[in-house]
Amino acid sequence: MKNLTGVARRWLSAFIAPRQLLSLVYLPRYIQHWRIYQKRAQEKLFFGDSYPCLADWLPSTPFDPHCFYQGAWLARCLAVTKPEQHVDIGSSVLTVSVLSAHVPTVFVDYRPLKAGISDLQSIAGNIVSLPFATASLQSLSSMHVLEHIGLGRYGDPLDPAGSYKAAAELTRVLAHDGRLYLTVPVGQARVCFNAHRVFAPEEILNMFSGLRLSSFSWVDDAGHFYLSAKPQDAATAEYACGLFEFVGNANV
Repeated sequence: MKNLTGVARRWLSAFIAPRQLLSLVYLPRYIQHWRIYQKRAQEKLFFGDSYPCLADWLPSTPFDPHCFYQGAWLARCLAVTKPEQHVDIGSSVLTVSVLSAHVPTVFVDYRPLKAGISDLQSIAGNIVSLPFATASLQSLSSMHVLEHIGLGRYGDPLDPAGSYKAAAELTRVLAHDGRLYLTVPVGQARVCFNAHRVFAPEEILNMFSGLRLSSFSWVDDAGHFYLSAKPQDAATAEYACGLFEFVGNANV
């Protein structure tokens, strides 16, 4: 029953935004506040300028634990390593925009970013065929990207082996002493078509067997962050976030 409920919720959310629909219960409060504010204000409120925000009255600031912690994790890693340049493949544009204030950043995405700021170079590229020479990148990241490759969600070709091809390409371009910062959903392995895959932690280690795991952190199903953990800690999770720091293998 729990699984059927989850399936129904996911299908409905593809067509109906649940938060916005539920926010209708707060419409009477909006109308009440309009009247109170209008009585107290010097200026007149006009319906044509109204912009109802009904679902933001919350006891604490909401956030996506995966996005929040992975961005903070990467920024802190780069603050330690201080690379001359960092290359990111398809991660959050908000994260790379902030990173570029501290380290010159090249951002590669299948859907190129149409924005320009200093020290952020945006180029079009495919993670299964990156525009970089073999063993050329000292500092590389790809966060919450690998799980989407080959599912067609973002216009990329359908390919059941897409994630493995992407992993091989990230391994190829990483310098022999370079660092790769990778985050993916981890836990009970499955394909949630066409949103994403969830990987068993051991599967990620196998996909990047040509690299050395330097550190592992993770965000559990409840949104708690664990620094310097073990990959097997996340093996039974439903939809956790694994944060893998790999180092290139100098013996390759």
